[in-house]
This record gives sequence, C-alpha cells and structure tokens, in this order.
Amino acid sequence: MSRRKPHDSAPEDELPLRPSKTQRKQAMHALQDLGALVLELPEHSLAAIEMAENLREALQEYHRIKSFEARRRQLQYIGKLLRNADPEPLQRAVDAQQQSRQRAAQSLKDAERWRDRLLAEDGALTEWLSAHPGGDTRALRALIREARRELEQAQSAEPAPGALQRKGPRYRELYQLLRGVLDDESREIQDDDSAAA
Repeated sequence: MSRRKPHDSAPEDELPLRPSKTQRKQAMHALQDLGALVLELPEHSLAAIEMAENLREALQEYHRIKSFEARRRQLQYIGKLLRNADPEPLQRAVDAQQQSRQRAAQSLKDAERWRDRLLAEDGALTEWLSAHPGGDTRALRALIREARRELEQAQSAEPAPGALQRKGPRYRELYQLLRGVLDDESREIQDDDSAAA
C-alpha cells in the first residue's frame, strides 16, 4: 500500500503552472534587451515616458559610465528594475523609434531611386509630379536639366586613374530636394498615425 505525498493531494491539472527556469531566464534577457533599446532613445523621448524614478536614474547613470564591464553590470541592473516596471510604454517608445529609423532609411533609398530615374528617364518627372504634387515644377525641371548637363560633362572628362567619378553640385542638390519632399511626407504620415493612436 502506497502512501500519498502531501503535494499529491491536488490533481495535476489544478496545480498552478510556474514558468520554468529557462522561461524566467528568457524573460529576464528580454527585459535586459528592452533596456538596451531604451538606452538608444533620444533624451526627449525618454523624458516623455512615465517610469519609476530609480529606473530613470539608472538609465541616466548608464550614459555616464565609461567602463565596458561597469556598463554591462548597469545594463543588468536596468533589466532587474524593468521586472517591476510596466514595459509597455517603453516598448511603444522603442517601436516608434525603430519605425522612424526605417522610414528615414526608406526615404533615403526612395530619394536616390527617384533622382536616378529623373536623370535617366524623361517620363519620370510626370510620375514624380503626380505622386508628389505641390512643388515648384519649373525649378525642379531646371535642376534636372542642370544635373544632367553636369553628369554629361563628368562622363566626357577623362578621370585620373583610380579617381572616383565626381558628381556635380546640382546632382546633390536634386537629391536633397527629393529627400526633403519625401521626409516631409513621411513626417505628415507619422503625425497622422500619432494623432490616430
């Protein structure tokens, strides 16, 4: 006859499930990773997030530390503080920052692609104007003409061996104009998303 152990009194399906050691460790590392991402946020973003004062001080202290090992320990401490904090506002701020960086990178690529198309294809200007109305069309046409002329002159000139082919100032100016338009549109979308949230 076997005796029941005291902890066997409740059926297994009624016992509360506790996270395993591995799960607890993964959760701890996830909070530490979140802390590392929060540290990359600009000061104005951090100031806008509600958080415990000791967490805010720990984040500020991290930036003052120079030693690699001391920074590693401080990051662990930040992860520990995050266990008792609500990670949602921090995660939202990190997500917003990452989306902003992705939009900026996409804007850069789009401006390069449009510049190359505008210089290579005559019909690209019509597409640009229909996709991005409201700019100074005459100034844009003149800038494209001048940039094309600069490119033709640069291609016809004999470059020194090993030298990079130099693009003219209108080539860069065209890129900056396109990038400015795309950045403004991206900011408007971001502001609309923020207002909707």
